[in-house]
Amino acid sequence: MSSARSDLDEVEETDDRADGPRVALKILVAGGFGVGKTTLVGAVSEIRPLRTEEALTDASVGVDDLDGVAAKTTTTVAMDFGRITLRDGVAIYLFGTPGQERFWFMWNELSRGALGAVVLADTRRLMASFASIDYFERKGTPFIVAVNCFDDADRYDPPEIRTALDIDPHIPVLLCDARHTVSAKQVLVSLVEHALRLAGGTRRP
Repeated sequence: MSSARSDLDEVEETDDRADGPRVALKILVAGGFGVGKTTLVGAVSEIRPLRTEEALTDASVGVDDLDGVAAKTTTTVAMDFGRITLRDGVAIYLFGTPGQERFWFMWNELSRGALGAVVLADTRRLMASFASIDYFERKGTPFIVAVNCFDDADRYDPPEIRTALDIDPHIPVLLCDARHTVSAKQVLVSLVEHALRLAGGTRRP
Protein backbone atom coordinates (compact mmCIF):
# COMPACT_ATOMS: atom_id res chain seq x y z
CA MET A 1 0.00 0.00 0.00
CA SER A 2 2.37 2.69 -1.26
CA SER A 3 -0.02 5.62 -0.72
CA ALA A 4 -0.31 4.98 3.02
CA ARG A 5 3.46 4.72 3.27
CA SER A 6 4.13 7.94 1.35
CA ASP A 7 1.49 9.87 3.27
CA LEU A 8 3.06 8.99 6.60
CA ASP A 9 6.47 9.87 5.25
CA GLU A 10 5.22 13.36 4.39
CA VAL A 11 3.52 14.33 7.65
CA GLU A 12 2.78 18.03 7.85
CA GLU A 13 4.13 19.89 10.86
CA THR A 14 0.72 21.29 11.89
CA ASP A 15 -2.79 21.73 10.57
CA ASP A 16 -4.56 24.45 12.49
CA ARG A 17 -7.19 25.28 9.88
CA ALA A 18 -10.49 26.30 11.41
CA ASP A 19 -12.46 23.70 9.47
CA GLY A 20 -10.24 20.88 10.72
CA PRO A 21 -9.39 17.69 8.82
CA ARG A 22 -11.76 16.38 6.14
CA VAL A 23 -11.11 12.77 7.10
CA ALA A 24 -10.22 11.57 10.60
CA LEU A 25 -8.92 8.07 11.33
CA LYS A 26 -8.71 6.64 14.83
CA ILE A 27 -6.00 4.15 15.76
CA LEU A 28 -5.51 2.47 19.12
CA VAL A 29 -2.13 1.58 20.59
CA ALA A 30 -2.68 -1.21 23.07
CA GLY A 31 -0.70 -3.82 24.98
CA GLY A 32 0.37 -4.78 28.45
CA PHE A 33 1.75 -2.59 31.19
CA GLY A 34 5.09 -1.01 30.30
CA VAL A 35 5.38 -2.19 26.67
CA GLY A 36 5.99 1.30 25.24
CA LYS A 37 2.56 2.63 24.24
CA THR A 38 3.21 6.13 25.56
CA THR A 39 6.63 6.13 23.89
CA LEU A 40 5.27 5.13 20.48
CA VAL A 41 2.53 7.77 20.52
CA GLY A 42 5.08 10.41 21.48
CA ALA A 43 7.49 9.32 18.75
CA VAL A 44 5.07 10.06 15.90
CA SER A 45 2.69 12.73 17.20
CA GLU A 46 3.00 16.15 15.58
CA ILE A 47 1.52 17.78 18.68
CA ARG A 48 2.69 17.49 22.23
CA PRO A 49 1.01 14.25 23.29
CA LEU A 50 -1.68 14.31 25.94
CA ARG A 51 -0.56 11.95 28.68
CA THR A 52 -2.36 10.84 31.81
CA GLU A 53 0.54 9.35 33.70
CA GLU A 54 0.75 9.08 37.46
CA ALA A 55 3.61 7.95 39.67
CA LEU A 56 3.60 4.35 40.80
CA THR A 57 3.19 4.14 44.56
CA ASP A 58 3.21 1.46 47.22
CA ALA A 59 -0.55 1.13 46.65
CA SER A 60 0.16 -0.58 43.32
CA VAL A 61 2.28 -3.31 44.93
CA GLY A 62 0.54 -6.63 44.38
CA VAL A 63 -1.85 -4.98 41.89
CA ASP A 64 0.37 -4.02 38.95
CA ASP A 65 2.74 -6.67 37.60
CA LEU A 66 6.20 -5.07 37.49
CA ASP A 67 8.02 -8.22 36.41
CA GLY A 68 10.42 -7.18 33.65
CA VAL A 69 9.72 -3.45 34.07
CA ALA A 70 10.94 -2.85 37.59
CA ALA A 71 12.54 0.45 36.59
CA LYS A 72 9.19 1.93 35.48
CA THR A 73 8.08 4.77 37.77
CA THR A 74 4.86 5.99 36.10
CA THR A 75 1.72 4.46 34.62
CA THR A 76 -1.01 5.61 32.23
CA VAL A 77 -4.29 5.83 34.14
CA ALA A 78 -6.61 6.95 31.34
CA MET A 79 -5.09 7.24 27.86
CA ASP A 80 -2.39 8.78 25.70
CA PHE A 81 -3.43 10.95 22.77
CA GLY A 82 -1.50 12.13 19.72
CA ARG A 83 -2.19 13.36 16.19
CA ILE A 84 -0.65 13.01 12.75
CA THR A 85 -1.87 15.23 9.89
CA LEU A 86 -1.39 13.82 6.40
CA ARG A 87 -1.86 15.31 2.96
CA ASP A 88 -5.31 16.06 1.57
CA GLY A 89 -6.85 16.87 4.94
CA VAL A 90 -6.48 13.41 6.49
CA ALA A 91 -5.70 13.22 10.19
CA ILE A 92 -4.81 10.18 12.29
CA TYR A 93 -5.71 10.32 15.95
CA LEU A 94 -3.74 7.97 18.17
CA PHE A 95 -5.16 6.70 21.43
CA GLY A 96 -2.90 4.75 23.77
CA THR A 97 -4.91 2.49 26.05
CA PRO A 98 -4.09 1.89 29.73
CA GLY A 99 -2.28 -1.39 30.22
CA GLN A 100 -3.26 -2.42 33.72
CA GLU A 101 -6.25 -4.70 34.23
CA ARG A 102 -7.93 -2.29 36.66
CA PHE A 103 -8.30 0.27 33.84
CA TRP A 104 -9.55 -2.11 31.12
CA PHE A 105 -13.11 -0.85 31.59
CA MET A 106 -12.07 2.15 29.42
CA TRP A 107 -11.23 0.04 26.38
CA ASN A 108 -14.80 -0.19 25.05
CA GLU A 109 -15.12 3.58 24.91
CA LEU A 110 -11.66 4.12 23.42
CA SER A 111 -12.13 1.45 20.74
CA ARG A 112 -15.42 2.85 19.43
CA GLY A 113 -14.99 3.90 15.79
CA ALA A 114 -11.35 2.79 15.54
CA LEU A 115 -9.88 1.86 12.16
CA GLY A 116 -7.69 -0.68 13.92
CA ALA A 117 -5.21 -1.29 16.69
CA VAL A 118 -1.52 -1.84 17.23
CA VAL A 119 -0.82 -4.41 19.95
CA LEU A 120 2.63 -3.69 21.32
CA ALA A 121 4.43 -6.68 22.78
CA ASP A 122 7.53 -7.19 24.93
CA THR A 123 9.33 -10.53 24.60
CA ARG A 124 10.16 -10.40 28.32
CA ARG A 125 6.43 -10.40 29.13
CA LEU A 126 4.57 -11.92 26.18
CA MET A 127 1.76 -13.11 28.42
CA ALA A 128 0.79 -9.46 28.94
CA SER A 129 -0.18 -9.24 25.25
CA PHE A 130 -2.88 -11.92 25.33
CA ALA A 131 -5.57 -9.71 26.86
CA SER A 132 -5.27 -7.12 24.08
CA ILE A 133 -5.17 -9.76 21.34
CA ASP A 134 -8.22 -11.54 22.76
CA TYR A 135 -10.10 -8.26 23.08
CA PHE A 136 -9.60 -7.17 19.47
CA GLU A 137 -10.29 -10.66 18.15
CA ARG A 138 -13.63 -10.69 20.00
CA LYS A 139 -14.50 -7.18 18.77
CA GLY A 140 -13.52 -7.97 15.18
CA THR A 141 -11.17 -4.98 15.16
CA PRO A 142 -8.27 -5.19 12.68
CA PHE A 143 -4.98 -5.34 14.54
CA ILE A 144 -1.31 -6.07 14.10
CA VAL A 145 1.33 -7.12 16.62
CA ALA A 146 4.46 -4.96 16.93
CA VAL A 147 7.24 -6.31 19.14
CA ASN A 148 9.03 -3.44 20.87
CA CYS A 149 12.71 -4.45 20.91
CA PHE A 150 13.94 -3.38 24.31
CA ASP A 151 17.72 -3.21 24.69
CA ASP A 152 17.84 -5.92 27.37
CA ALA A 153 15.25 -8.23 25.82
CA ASP A 154 15.93 -11.46 23.95
CA ARG A 155 15.46 -11.23 20.18
CA TYR A 156 13.02 -13.48 18.35
CA ASP A 157 11.92 -13.57 14.72
CA PRO A 158 8.30 -12.66 13.85
CA PRO A 159 7.37 -16.31 13.05
CA GLU A 160 8.49 -17.31 16.54
CA ILE A 161 6.43 -14.50 18.06
CA ARG A 162 3.41 -15.55 15.99
CA THR A 163 3.69 -19.12 17.26
CA ALA A 164 4.13 -18.04 20.87
CA LEU A 165 1.07 -15.76 20.70
CA ASP A 166 -0.96 -18.26 18.62
CA ILE A 167 -2.31 -15.64 16.22
CA ASP A 168 -3.70 -16.19 12.72
CA PRO A 169 -1.28 -16.23 9.77
CA HIS A 170 -2.90 -13.20 8.09
CA ILE A 171 -2.22 -10.88 11.06
CA PRO A 172 1.05 -8.97 10.54
CA VAL A 173 3.78 -9.37 13.15
CA LEU A 174 6.76 -7.03 13.01
CA LEU A 175 9.67 -5.81 15.09
CA CYS A 176 10.02 -2.15 16.04
CA ASP A 177 11.71 0.35 18.30
CA ALA A 178 8.96 2.56 19.74
CA ARG A 179 11.49 5.29 20.54
CA HIS A 180 12.31 5.98 16.90
CA THR A 181 9.95 7.94 14.66
CA VAL A 182 10.72 6.00 11.46
CA SER A 183 10.14 2.67 13.16
CA ALA A 184 6.92 3.84 14.82
CA LYS A 185 5.62 5.19 11.50
CA GLN A 186 6.28 1.84 9.85
CA VAL A 187 4.10 0.19 12.49
CA LEU A 188 1.21 2.55 11.66
CA VAL A 189 1.68 2.01 7.92
CA SER A 190 1.47 -1.75 8.43
CA LEU A 191 -1.75 -1.39 10.41
CA VAL A 192 -3.41 0.87 7.82
CA GLU A 193 -2.42 -1.50 5.01
CA HIS A 194 -3.78 -4.46 6.97
CA ALA A 195 -7.07 -2.72 7.75
CA LEU A 196 -7.52 -1.72 4.10
CA ARG A 197 -6.82 -5.27 2.93
CA LEU A 198 -9.49 -6.59 5.29
CA ALA A 199 -11.95 -3.90 4.20
CA GLY A 200 -11.34 -4.92 0.60
CA GLY A 201 -11.92 -8.56 1.39
CA THR A 202 -8.35 -9.64 0.75
CA ARG A 203 -5.86 -11.25 3.07
CA ARG A 204 -2.11 -11.39 2.80
CA PRO A 205 -0.94 -14.93 1.94
